[in-house]
Amino acid sequence: MKKKRATLPRIRIPAKASIDKTHDLLKSLNLHTVCQEAGCPNRWECFSDNTATFLILGNICTRNCKFCGVTTGVPLPPDLDEPERVAEAASKLGLKYVVVTTVTRDDLPDGGAEQFAKIIRAIRRKIPDAGIEVLTSDFDGNIEALEKVLSEKPSVFNHNVETVERLTPQLRSRASYLRSLAVLDHAAKFSPDIPTKSGLMVGVGETADEVKKTLQDLRKVNCKIITIGQYLAPSENHFQVQEFVDEKTFELYKNIAENIGFSAVASGALVRSSYHASQCYEKAVN
Repeated sequence: MKKKRATLPRIRIPAKASIDKTHDLLKSLNLHTVCQEAGCPNRWECFSDNTATFLILGNICTRNCKFCGVTTGVPLPPDLDEPERVAEAASKLGLKYVVVTTVTRDDLPDGGAEQFAKIIRAIRRKIPDAGIEVLTSDFDGNIEALEKVLSEKPSVFNHNVETVERLTPQLRSRASYLRSLAVLDHAAKFSPDIPTKSGLMVGVGETADEVKKTLQDLRKVNCKIITIGQYLAPSENHFQVQEFVDEKTFELYKNIAENIGFSAVASGALVRSSYHASQCYEKAVN
């Protein structure tokens, strides 16, 4: 019997004026967001709520992952004024929880860790009470770079494993499943007071058993927060969706994650790494 195709939840498009306010502010400060660059399906909701996930170190990535909509190429040098502009935008948006991510910068000796550190410090100067979540690359295995970011004491350290081990070589450029686990493991051991977080996309050809094993692997390195969402191909030239996962399966994955000890779980078709990030953080620490 042919499996019934699941459908995505209906996306509500808020009033244009509420979206434009956030969009115009980010444009005026010459800032990028992963919401726009990666074509996140939740960007309209987030923009209408005066929030966004800042994408630092430009919008050109040195890697060419088959699932990602961010442009690949030769990036510009780090923008020295970017930390202050990110902090200004976060302040003007009235953010109490700021999420900062990056393109992968294998061209930089520290993978962009110093820029992360400067941005965390700038946000703290501007909004002392704000929570700060960082979503980093694997820094090409550079432990000193990882520790440079962790030493600034972000509220949450996030690094996405993205997919199950079997599919990692097919989907992730220059990345390693075991390296991603090692990054999360070292973060948890170096800064045990900082909750670690990871994200998993489904619908790329994985099995339920592989998802369960991935969740178990993440818990073995003391990852505390997990997001699980439906993969959507950014274009026809990217890896194509193999399955639209149904709501019942997302609920199953959530139950598995909670039963093996994750402190906070977000699982659903439209869930992305930074979606409702502050709520996951609050649940993880309370």
